[in-house]
Amino acid sequence: MLKSNLLRPSNTKRIIFFVLVDILVSYFTLLLAYDLRFSFQVPLEFSKNVIFAFASLIILKILALSVFKIYLVPWRFFGLSEALKLLYAHLLSYSVFGILVFLGVFADFPLSVVIIDFVISSIFIGAIRISKRTYLENSPKNSPKPALIFGANTQSATLIKSALNGELPFYPLAIIDEDLKEQGNYISNLKVYPKSAIKELMEKHNIKSVILTKSYAKPPLENLFNELKQIGIEEIKIASMLKDDAPLEDISIEDLLSRPSKDLDKEVIASFISGKKVLITGAGGSIGSEIARQCVSFGAKRVILVEHSEYNLYAITEELTKNNPLGKLNANQPLRPVMLSILEKERLQKLLDEEKPDIVVHAAAYKHVPLCEYNQKSAIENNIIGSKNVMDCAIKSKVPKIVIISTDKAVRPTNVMGATKRVVELYAQNVDSKQSEIVAVRFGNVLGSSGSVVPKFKAQIQSGGPITVTHPDITRYFMLIPEACRLVLQAASIAKGGEIFILDMGEPVKIVDLAKNMLRLYGKENEIEITFSGLRPGEKLYEELLIGESEGKTKYPSIQVARPTEYNINKLNKDILELLECEDKVSKLKEIVVEFNHNAG
Repeated sequence: MLKSNLLRPSNTKRIIFFVLVDILVSYFTLLLAYDLRFSFQVPLEFSKNVIFAFASLIILKILALSVFKIYLVPWRFFGLSEALKLLYAHLLSYSVFGILVFLGVFADFPLSVVIIDFVISSIFIGAIRISKRTYLENSPKNSPKPALIFGANTQSATLIKSALNGELPFYPLAIIDEDLKEQGNYISNLKVYPKSAIKELMEKHNIKSVILTKSYAKPPLENLFNELKQIGIEEIKIASMLKDDAPLEDISIEDLLSRPSKDLDKEVIASFISGKKVLITGAGGSIGSEIARQCVSFGAKRVILVEHSEYNLYAITEELTKNNPLGKLNANQPLRPVMLSILEKERLQKLLDEEKPDIVVHAAAYKHVPLCEYNQKSAIENNIIGSKNVMDCAIKSKVPKIVIISTDKAVRPTNVMGATKRVVELYAQNVDSKQSEIVAVRFGNVLGSSGSVVPKFKAQIQSGGPITVTHPDITRYFMLIPEACRLVLQAASIAKGGEIFILDMGEPVKIVDLAKNMLRLYGKENEIEITFSGLRPGEKLYEELLIGESEGKTKYPSIQVARPTEYNINKLNKDILELLECEDKVSKLKEIVVEFNHNAG
């Protein structure tokens, strides 16, 4: 450990190192200047005052280099502007020394030696200073690369310190900030420039990389990304000071599509979750696992993870217990993983009676449109019967709040998956919930969920393409998974029972534009083509969030509520039984969901 700390770079060690180097180099260049002046045969009378003269010269030189802040410049950051400052420092120190020689302070010291030493010392000390920079710029690709930092802030200072310690694959050369008050200032000895200076800095230092240390909303970030790509920046990173093991992250499509939550009320969510027992079905899926993370972060008393997939249950349990101060799981600790299918009604009822949760969040579902088209019976059983089991068992166990995760595909469905989710909504709105409050929350696609277009496009890009889009005009709503899950919990907190809440998804995104943005992110826009494969069975060109239901307001603009649709619950139960038994599943679904317009492809 001691050896590691001694070898670790720091400002103090760097200054001491360069002062010692300058002393040694200056002594060598002074002797060389004498030898050159006298053709390597220095008369004895001219060498008597060398030590005294050298001591005076090195003091003057160190003072001048300090005045021009040469010792504060990291070795790898030494460039042309620093070389000029070094030359000015030499001019200053040798001018003062020359005047002292002229005035006779150093007897028998030739002025010609001062001039020769000035030239040699400038070359040698300058060469040593610029050597590491030259090596880095001409060494293999794994060596640190020159970069610009966007943002004059404390994160930039931290980032520069990490770069100085050799912890990053970049060495920052300048800081860019649009704030006029910051421009011209220095942060960790790097100058802050306006955005207009980027092109000049790129050409001067062969810069192809940019690191962002300030947060940007979606439109400014997208505009900045496009600007940087157009002028030749090849690599854009985002500094994350939240992860010690990964301080720099690639800018992602999620960053370009994300938007700030307009009215996220963390206090309301915390009061809804804190101290409560929460049971989550589908706890290993994209939505269920994030709901679990949020419940843990908002202080749930106990979280019961219900999941049919062994691997998914293992993964989320490992993640949540990794930093759990209580360590190993047991019946008295706050996390309980349960491997259970929602079709196992008796086991589900036993679990609910045993745990008596305050909140049930039902996120388990089959969601992939083509697979549900090809496996209609399984989709109906899992999505409708499974959801019905969850609600019926939770009602019987007198669970106070039941939250059903729904989808925009339930709105005027054109596929079996969407129709099954609409049946679930109808059941949630019309079942006799007794002491339980049941609420459904409807939203569109979440970025990065399993099977969604983002990981699919990423895999296609990494394999060399092409990217396949079903139709040039197809659009979808997108939301980040954490944002969607927090808003689900927030909506549930204000529910009275029987509502369908609709999350504000922003503007729909053309999938072909999403594909183009991802190609630009990877720098493959000129290498990989986009092909169109045609709409798949059950696929819509665009999604909706309302079925002509009158739209109600809540106190949160991001959360709206749809007017309930009445459906006789006895008839609905009878229709569901008939749906299970009949051969023509689609026709029966159309009877239940009158707006179902099946697109078989």
